[in-house]
Amino acid sequence: MRNMKVKICGVTSVEDAQAAMDMGADILGFNFFPQSPRYVTVDQAKAIATKLPAFIGLAGVFVNSTREAICEAVEICFLDWIQLHGDETPEFCQSFSRDAIKVMKAIRVKESADIDRANAFPVHAILLDAFHPERYGGTGEAFDWGLITHTGKRVFLGGGINPDNVVEAVELDMYGIDVCSGIESEPGKKDHEKMQALFNNIRHLRG
Repeated sequence: MRNMKVKICGVTSVEDAQAAMDMGADILGFNFFPQSPRYVTVDQAKAIATKLPAFIGLAGVFVNSTREAICEAVEICFLDWIQLHGDETPEFCQSFSRDAIKVMKAIRVKESADIDRANAFPVHAILLDAFHPERYGGTGEAFDWGLITHTGKRVFLGGGINPDNVVEAVELDMYGIDVCSGIESEPGKKDHEKMQALFNNIRHLRG
């Protein structure tokens, strides 16, 4: 049995947030990158967050944002996690070390050397995602999971996870999985039947 986290990312509505939580999500992600089709403003995310119980974890996805903008979103939206999904440096990640917030750094994987880079980041967790030359995540594509090696850090596996391959993802024994486009009817709108199928498929594997 695996005591693993399930993060549902790209949440844009109260209905999707509550459904994901009721089905078994541990963390919900808001995307604050304006170029994302799942973008929400700080005010929109706050409106969702205030309708959720305190036990559900909340993450904010940021791409090359300023520290000031990130800290503002953390305070307004009650975030538990900062997910840095751009070209942030280890030094930028380190700048949050004195804040009462967990930091997750996304690594876009093309080859095993990309995963090796994870050790340079002083963060609470690493998110391994598929590389795309023009997009920062949310592509619906998976990378070669055979490249994964032990990094010594908590690792979330992302990129192309859906109801059909979620069991394989969970059996890799990561700290958690990050699911977004694989359970959507369109970008930013969750398909509740797909989402339920995903949780049903891994229910027997979760501790």
